[in-house]
Amino acid sequence: MASTSVRRAKVIWEDVARQFCAICRVALDWGVPVLNWVWLGLILISIVYGAFTGHMGDVSLAISDGAKAAFELVLGLVGGMVFMLGIAFTLKDKGHVRVDVLYERLPIKARISIDLLGHLLFLIPVSVFILWTSIDYVQFAWSLKETSSQPGGLPGVYLLKTIIPMMASLLLLQGLAEILKGLGKLFGTTSE
Repeated sequence: MASTSVRRAKVIWEDVARQFCAICRVALDWGVPVLNWVWLGLILISIVYGAFTGHMGDVSLAISDGAKAAFELVLGLVGGMVFMLGIAFTLKDKGHVRVDVLYERLPIKARISIDLLGHLLFLIPVSVFILWTSIDYVQFAWSLKETSSQPGGLPGVYLLKTIIPMMASLLLLQGLAEILKGLGKLFGTTSE
């Protein structure tokens, strides 16, 4: 009787873990193309802007210095947003840089164990810390409807600050998905 309950609980747990990983995969698979197009747009705009202002910098243009500064600020902020939102996608695709000579030589179960320890000891606590500490920061910015303190600065800075807890949440969810996948591989319940 007890072994049947344990088996049933294991099947339910595996199903929940599989569904959670699938949801994370779909969400990230949808978001990656959007971020890729944003990056492409930023690169093209930067090239055109750089060529335009670089070759015609001394000529009196219809673009004021304030507009140029605002454009450069927006370009930097959008680039930062794409970078922050792309962190979880990079984790999903295992695209982070590894500087470890021994890791690749270890057996697969040892690598999975190292990844699990890294996720449990570093990724999850750091993601929770960033999420926890950014909530008050972002709520305060929203309560003020914060704008840039620079003359002619951007409105809606509070919207940009919202990216911080979003990044932490996405990273936390993807970290949990990686942990579940790793446990599944370690105990032989998944082939992914």
